[in-house]
Amino acid sequence: MTLQERIRSDIEERIRSGALRPGDRIPFEHELVTQYGCARATVSKALERLVHAGLIERRRKAGSFVAQPKVHAAVLEVPDLAQLIEARGEAYGWELDTCRVVNRDPDIEVSGIPAPALLIEGVHFAGGQPFAMERRLIALDTVPVPRADTFETEAPGSWLLHHVPWTDARHRIRAVPAGRALTQRLKLEPHAACLQVERWTWRTGRAVTFVRQTFPGDRYDLVAEFTPGG
Repeated sequence: MTLQERIRSDIEERIRSGALRPGDRIPFEHELVTQYGCARATVSKALERLVHAGLIERRRKAGSFVAQPKVHAAVLEVPDLAQLIEARGEAYGWELDTCRVVNRDPDIEVSGIPAPALLIEGVHFAGGQPFAMERRLIALDTVPVPRADTFETEAPGSWLLHHVPWTDARHRIRAVPAGRALTQRLKLEPHAACLQVERWTWRTGRAVTFVRQTFPGDRYDLVAEFTPGG
């Protein structure tokens, strides 16, 4: 193992073990040079490998910090956020804000979900920190009515994936600034950049659900892999 690989491995092990947590500062380059008795270029290359691995981020004039873990999901899939977050080794949580039947709602016309619909609002958590704010409409003429307390402990997306198979889906993805509600519920700075995913799902032509999930811009990646042809 070269010295560059040893520096990278040592820092990565401290991050993976939890000794260094998201937001913690990595020792400055000159501190690592002294610690390992090597050239600054060796330290810089080791840190760059950690950046490319998504484990740290380098901030100009401030140093290097452990990156917030990002969840990766394929653009064309309907992900279960609970499974994705737990796969990253973080504790998942869900906090229900609203669950009620509505006949009128601003999203009913946008979504194509027929009234009456079940409106659900809440927040997903990763590692005890707000991860995404969710607003969802469920078509009650397609989906069997769940128990009144179902979504107090289980997020609606997880429940739907296990109980109501879908046959078609559509996504819309865009960047949005954090308004007042997002700032408060996701603990963001005013006007922080957020990633918003809107998703429609149907079952043999009948609407199942419409959901709008909004994530802090630095916590979520959408990834798709393609092969030629087909």
